[in-house]
Amino acid sequence: QVQLVESGGGLVQAGGSLKLSCAASGRTFNDFVMGWFRQAPGKEREVVAGVSWNGGNTYYADSVKGRFTISRDNAKNTLTLQMNSLSTEDTAVYYCAARRARTYTETYSSLESDYQGQGTQVTVSS
Repeated sequence: QVQLVESGGGLVQAGGSLKLSCAASGRTFNDFVMGWFRQAPGKEREVVAGVSWNGGNTYYADSVKGRFTISRDNAKNTLTLQMNSLSTEDTAVYYCAARRARTYTETYSSLESDYQGQGTQVTVSS
């Protein structure tokens, strides 16, 4: 079992930044590829960023490339998402997710997950 707890969400003006964190506990953190997905009201869930088990490979949705940065610290069992140049389109609940790694290089890039957190609200005002 893996427990994932997100933090760092909040209200920010357009153009601002937020940093989300995900603290993991339970099974060995580096057995998993990790990522963030979001869900906005009336929209489908969208994977925004993912990272391989060792942080060596990353994935970003086109909508966030160049603005968001994902990273992980396996020593601290934490996953972070630095979000810059936020727009109102980024308003959503953001979820941390984990899926058992199947290959050495894969990242989290689809909505398939073994575990996910409760989510943290990010609201970007215009």
